[in-house]
Amino acid sequence: MSKKQLFRLDHIMIRVSDLEKSLDFYIRIMGMKVLRQNEYSEGRFTNTFIGYGPENETTTLELTYNWDTNAPYEKGAGYGHIAFNVDNVKDAMAYLEAEGVTIRSPAKPMNHGTRMLGFIYDPDGYIIELNEPISQ
Repeated sequence: MSKKQLFRLDHIMIRVSDLEKSLDFYIRIMGMKVLRQNEYSEGRFTNTFIGYGPENETTTLELTYNWDTNAPYEKGAGYGHIAFNVDNVKDAMAYLEAEGVTIRSPAKPMNHGTRMLGFIYDPDGYIIELNEPISQ
């Protein structure tokens, strides 16, 4: 009989069209840190892992920059959003708007619920949800 395995979400990968612009957004504005970066010259791409803590302890975001891709990436019907937890969605949205970030939906209670949510776009048009902690 097989032993049950323990799973932890490791990372989420998104393709970015301008690595420097994406790094500025996720590091300077969203407060993440570069954890590691590798260039693969034979494959003509760069992988940059960013996050809020060590890779082996926290979920990270992998930004993949394909050197020869010039057209924007299609998001597909299956993509929803990446979510970031913040203490106060209204304050976070005001900060992001002041930084020139495009707001998709201002801070408001969740449809059919009370949790505060807000939505923004990253530089490649990926939707990002901001939410407040769930009260336990």
